[in-house]
Amino acid sequence: MSELLRGYGRRALTCFVRAVAQIVLAYAVNLPLFIVTVLSIAFIPLGFGVVLAPMMFQAIRTVANQQRLWAAEWSGVRIPVPYRAEPAGAGVFGRLKWILTDPASWRDLLWTLLNVPVALVLGVLAGGLTLYGVEGVLVAPWVAQLTDYGWGPFWPLGDWGVVGLVGTVVLGAALTVVSIPLGTMFLTAHARFCQSLLAPTRDALAERVERLTETRSEAVDASAAELRRIERDLHDGAQARLVALSMNIGLAEEMMKHDPETAQKLLAEAREASGTALTELRDLVRGIHPPVLAERGLDGAVRALALTLPLPVDVQIDLPGRSDAPVESAAYFAVAEMLANVVKHSAARRAWVQIEHPGDRLLMIVGDDGTGGADPAAGSGMRGIERRLAAFDGTMAVTSPVGGPTVVTMELPCALSSPRTSPSSGTA
Repeated sequence: MSELLRGYGRRALTCFVRAVAQIVLAYAVNLPLFIVTVLSIAFIPLGFGVVLAPMMFQAIRTVANQQRLWAAEWSGVRIPVPYRAEPAGAGVFGRLKWILTDPASWRDLLWTLLNVPVALVLGVLAGGLTLYGVEGVLVAPWVAQLTDYGWGPFWPLGDWGVVGLVGTVVLGAALTVVSIPLGTMFLTAHARFCQSLLAPTRDALAERVERLTETRSEAVDASAAELRRIERDLHDGAQARLVALSMNIGLAEEMMKHDPETAQKLLAEAREASGTALTELRDLVRGIHPPVLAERGLDGAVRALALTLPLPVDVQIDLPGRSDAPVESAAYFAVAEMLANVVKHSAARRAWVQIEHPGDRLLMIVGDDGTGGADPAAGSGMRGIERRLAAFDGTMAVTSPVGGPTVVTMELPCALSSPRTSPSSGTA
């Protein structure tokens, strides 16, 4: 019995705390954000609103994402993130245009205003029932004889005597129990309200489908090109060497009795050709999916890659687990391509790689102290990486002023599994 009461108490307290959290978020965060954001928009013609407005909209998005998390965890209401990806290399005015032309930004702003009264009403209903029920059980019997206090139908409570005290406790306990499903219902209603404003619209969903169709087509084309490359490398490399190896061994067998010296040379050439063919096959396998990536994950693979470069690379990786193999492969080859660009084009003396997993995405930053001036539109390498990441709904942003430094920021939405014990960092 006591365990049952404790269970009801915990659930009632949880409902009350969540209701209060919604009210506090609305009044202490949403309302000030709405006011400051509107002012920042009004200040755009004055100049400093160009910088302030995107910052405020980003702050609203952070709060909205927290509301999405609460809606999913507390009420089972999933609210997808509708924001457009930030364009690569966007400057101050580019960020302003990106924020202001995204319909989701304005729906977020409307949510910050409308959530104030809605969260107050639904929050009071969700938490107030619990609070009033607990008051009837714990508070009312103790203050009934001291003041002209009343509770529910018993007013003033002192005039009802024992009947009033017992009735208050019983009805308060009943209200506390009933407040649990009612409070959950009101919290779910609030989550549905937030979903109506924070979820993608039909136009956004149509745009999303179009984008996914485009990236899927690009992924299929890239996969076909990769298969053709593998076929060409096998045909022109390892296959040709294996054919030559077979011919040399055949000639050596024929000449073994008549010209042992020539046969020995042919066997030596065959042994050398077999070693070369084996090396080419290993390189080909590494180009498809490096064994170190499968064995040690993204952390170990990137660290091993950094050791092979002709310049020092600072590697800082904080990954509590591993992502799915396709995502891990895409992330590895994205970092590998960026480091290859550093070696080929940047004239850098030092490079750095930072990989972490904040929230629900894999964040990769590759930078160097080279000459800068990198342009994704000017080379197929960066464009190929951008297409590879887009197939997983990832993004890439390049900052590379003339004179350096160059910083490439890549993000891949993903979840991690197989947690590790500690992060790693160091210099390769």
